Amino acid sequence: MLSRRSLLSSALTLPALAAPKTPAPELVSCERIWDRAPHSAFTDLIQHNGQWLCCFREGQKHVSPDGRIRILHSDDGALWRTWSVIDHPVADLRDPKLTHNSGGALMLTAAGAMHAPSDARHRTFAWFSDDGREWTSPIQIGDDNFWLWRVQWFQGKAYAMGYATVGEPILRAYLSLDGRRFLTLNERAAADGAPNETSILFDNSGLATCIARRDGEPKTALLGHSRPPYRGWIWEDLGVRIGGPHLLRLPDGRIVCAGRLYEGSQRTALLWLNPVEPSLTEFLALPSGGDSSYPGLVFHDDLLWVSYYSSHEARTSIYLAKVKLPPLPR
Repeated sequence: MLSRRSLLSSALTLPALAAPKTPAPELVSCERIWDRAPHSAFTDLIQHNGQWLCCFREGQKHVSPDGRIRILHSDDGALWRTWSVIDHPVADLRDPKLTHNSGGALMLTAAGAMHAPSDARHRTFAWFSDDGREWTSPIQIGDDNFWLWRVQWFQGKAYAMGYATVGEPILRAYLSLDGRRFLTLNERAAADGAPNETSILFDNSGLATCIARRDGEPKTALLGHSRPPYRGWIWEDLGVRIGGPHLLRLPDGRIVCAGRLYEGSQRTALLWLNPVEPSLTEFLALPSGGDSSYPGLVFHDDLLWVSYYSSHEARTSIYLAKVKLPPLPR
């Protein structure tokens, strides 16, 4: 059985993963880019062929049967317009995520909270597109009542963690060769504390790093590591409660985490992840409050672009922030 030290042997030699102290990050801009629905939330962000796409759910409320996915398009990240709208006749579509498959096409995933009567409480769906405007019909990925949270492609394969929405609250690890048929890698990749929302990163050595929200006891997030073939995971408690977590590795090797923090006040925050200690260190709270978070992350032109939603300005709306990060300390 692999030890944590052997799993992290490559990461332990990377000083870039240490959390920087100075100078402070700078919030360059923060704009509300959509507010036309009663409730707009659960975002993701991607750059595709030099253009920007931002997806999110809109509906009457945070939980309502009418959820659909809206995808906004922008040439420059400043002016946004609707590119496409996706709904499902018998499901509330929730938590859309965007990625590129191994061929460079767009892959959109979202969970469907199925309308009664149904054999399943939740199903996860995928759509594919070359331009983000015209999408294929939905196909189900994974198993009934497992919510595949975010798909991550690595070396031509798609990986995802699905969390159970019926029965014992566990994480199930999945693998796909084409993004359409997902096979189980580990029936029970994690179970302690009711893990659910996840984000996975891979480094050049093949090390997989996963952060997982927990809503049981304790409620603090888990950090997991695995190596090929990614069937076994080693987990540690990060000691911080976080909702809708998402990870992004910067070109210099540092890892940014974004999500909802609860201590003090609910807010969307940016944090440094140190996977060696392990630890999360908040470095910037974005303009936000209350019902908020579920960010998309892209590093572009030396700026961190963050899509997220928040209710701090009355109606729950979609925001785009740009953040200047300090260079690595020398």
